Amino acid sequence: MDSLPLHTCHIHKTFAIVNKLYALIHSVAIASVIYLRASSPFMNNKTTPNIPLLLVFASELVLSFMWLKGVSYRWRPVSRTTFPERLPENEKLPGIEVFICTADPKKEPTVEVMNTVISAMAMDYPPEKLHVYVSDDAGSCITLHGAREAWLFARSWLPFCRKYGIVKTRCLSAFFSALDDGCGDDEFMVERRNIKKKYEEFKERVLRTTHDGDEHTSNPTAKDHPTHIENVAIFII
Repeated sequence: MDSLPLHTCHIHKTFAIVNKLYALIHSVAIASVIYLRASSPFMNNKTTPNIPLLLVFASELVLSFMWLKGVSYRWRPVSRTTFPERLPENEKLPGIEVFICTADPKKEPTVEVMNTVISAMAMDYPPEKLHVYVSDDAGSCITLHGAREAWLFARSWLPFCRKYGIVKTRCLSAFFSALDDGCGDDEFMVERRNIKKKYEEFKERVLRTTHDGDEHTSNPTAKDHPTHIENVAIFII
């Protein structure tokens, strides 16, 4: 089991050959157009205006560059097959670190950043081997408060995910935006409503802090702020 690959990569040779032939023909056509546009000022009479020709030539160069950037994507088409059942036991899994970077709570809403943080914390991975870091280049107190609120909410959200085996949809916004179709037993539905209520309260507190911080706090800039490091540990089995 340890020697078996966790994924396989299959190259679509037929598509690759067709794409390469198309790229070759297209390149010859582009080279011909460039030669025609570059030599046309010397071949035409002096009464032909040059500005329209230059504008057309510039647009063709831009389109050619855009096409060239997409060639690499089609040059070697592949498909991958994963085998999650071949993953080692939890005791043998390596530790992983997730870095979530933000710089401006106005351009990157704190609620969305904290949703990402909580989703990363809820990954289906041994909790003692999962480390999530939030890096705020602006050193904003709004982000710091949001991280503390996220930690408080995660103490309810993570046990809920593990208790009911919620693996596919651990993104908060996606999970709570789904229609409540009544699936699950009564206990699950009651806890789901309680968690949703806590989530709405969590968002309200973060948004209120963001609003108050914008009005009353003059945060330092991203290039000039004091260093602040805070460690929060959550081990919920």
